[in-house]
Amino acid sequence: MKKIVLSLAGVMAAVAFAPEASALPVFARQTGMACSACHFQHFPLLNSFGRAFKSAGFTMVGAQGKIEGDRLSIPDTLNMAFLGSMGYVKSNQTADNTGVSKNPGNGGVYLPGIAGEASLFVGGRVSDFAGFLSEITLSGAAAIDSGKLAILPEIGSSGIHAGAIPFATNGQGASYGFEYLNTGANAVHSITNTVGNALGGTGDEFINAVSAQQYIHTATAADGVAAVVNSDMGFINVTKYNQTGMATGQQGSLGSTYVRVAGLFDLAGWDSALGFQSWSGSSLNDNGGVGLNAPILNANTATAALATSAPVAGGAVMMQSKAWAIDGQMQGTLGEMPTGFYFSYANAAVAGANEAPNAFNQGQMTRSSFNVDAEIGVVPEVVTLGAAIRRAKSGYDSGILNGGAATGNNASDNAFFLTATYKFAQNMLGRLSYVKQSGDYWTAANSGATGDTTYAANLYFLF
Repeated sequence: MKKIVLSLAGVMAAVAFAPEASALPVFARQTGMACSACHFQHFPLLNSFGRAFKSAGFTMVGAQGKIEGDRLSIPDTLNMAFLGSMGYVKSNQTADNTGVSKNPGNGGVYLPGIAGEASLFVGGRVSDFAGFLSEITLSGAAAIDSGKLAILPEIGSSGIHAGAIPFATNGQGASYGFEYLNTGANAVHSITNTVGNALGGTGDEFINAVSAQQYIHTATAADGVAAVVNSDMGFINVTKYNQTGMATGQQGSLGSTYVRVAGLFDLAGWDSALGFQSWSGSSLNDNGGVGLNAPILNANTATAALATSAPVAGGAVMMQSKAWAIDGQMQGTLGEMPTGFYFSYANAAVAGANEAPNAFNQGQMTRSSFNVDAEIGVVPEVVTLGAAIRRAKSGYDSGILNGGAATGNNASDNAFFLTATYKFAQNMLGRLSYVKQSGDYWTAANSGATGDTTYAANLYFLF
């Protein structure tokens, strides 16, 4: 084990950009508990207590006073929290030397609100059976980015909570309604907690190396209602939603369906879980028909950026949400070192003839990924080392990627990821990360346009 740790430490360099975190002083203030009470190793990974808090709809109140009356029970203080990030990012993509605005190929520093994250969170107990959480982005044109109302009353004294969670998000997908595994089933909860990148990068190098669900781009805009039943044995989440968000949301029929089932169990002393996810149906999509993760097709477009999920002129269009995934985790200790193991597999089929395009796959073949991650606390509650591998099929024909005719070969898209964290304080985390991507997908054009290797170093903080 010591040799493995030393080997990882010797090759590690760089870090991940800030998360849309769920490790929030909003809830530390409400419960009167330290951040480590809810989090495994470091925020935003959840432990069993953190899962229980979320499962009860953010309602637990500890040292904080309450205002109570007939059918009224709220904290005596409106709780808020701030999240900021800063750091440095560098990739091997072709540097932009044409103007003031550079890209990660140039390398550069980012600060809160200036390529880094600056977000205000407001939330907490609404009643003894309901709680609220919202995120307000402070950079650029300040706006509410995500919000949800968890209405999850307990059924008698059974320990089973059941109810509905209306929600909207500009970038966490249908799983934003309710999720607590650390596999990347929701982009926030993973060993890298990276949902974006600074300085105009593609924004997904790190999280796509860690999570299969995020590799097929499930962290999109979404608004809808999640019907949830949960207990200490796991949860079921059936969500009806549109593929739109708060920024450009439109009324619709909630034609897409998301189903999530997760089971919790003890495996030889390890806190373990297995889960399944399914996306189906069709609904309005903010993407406006632009392909997610669209490839660079030939050298003539080598300086172009990958298409993103941003809306385009003309507004939302109808698109399918068509994918499925399985995942699992084990959290426990090796010796005295807290350790987590995580895996995920996701599959997004190509839309058939005369069907609306699939928001999770704009290629010519099935898009799929298998990811395995591990993180070990070499200095418990202070220092972690982590690694992940990805073996994926991009969904794009390798011949078309090179500007030629179709070959029938589904271009491979693999990755190797290393990371280290140092917890300066429970609410202040430094991270170094490195990702190297390889395979048929990484043509000269794609590598030049987005870079197949990225380093980063960042510090993020919450208060």
